[in-house]
Amino acid sequence: VQLQASGGGLVQAGGSLRLSCAASGSIFSTMSWYRQAPGNQRELVARITSGGITNYADSVKGRFTISRDNAKNTVYLQMTRLRSEDTAVYYCYVLAVRSGGYWGQGTQVTVSS
Repeated sequence: VQLQASGGGLVQAGGSLRLSCAASGSIFSTMSWYRQAPGNQRELVARITSGGITNYADSVKGRFTISRDNAKNTVYLQMTRLRSEDTAVYYCYVLAVRSGGYWGQGTQVTVSS
């Protein structure tokens, strides 16, 4: 299984970014985004099942949208109204049907206030 994440960067507070994570090498069920800020534990941001059911952390509800393209095995995270507290390294995490969970490399999101 290989994962390729992209889309991080520096943005001003109130701005938007879209993260992408392309997976290959298996069939994937749930796909998720986590984040980890310095000094904090890694936390779930959003997840989406293969059927499109989504869950979000309370802190991002109404601002972030997770989606996926099953034909491309790609999961997206559209982030809007970004805040300084959204600054973190964002990781995609996917569940491969027969071989378990895999982490992508992190992508840095920095929100300047």
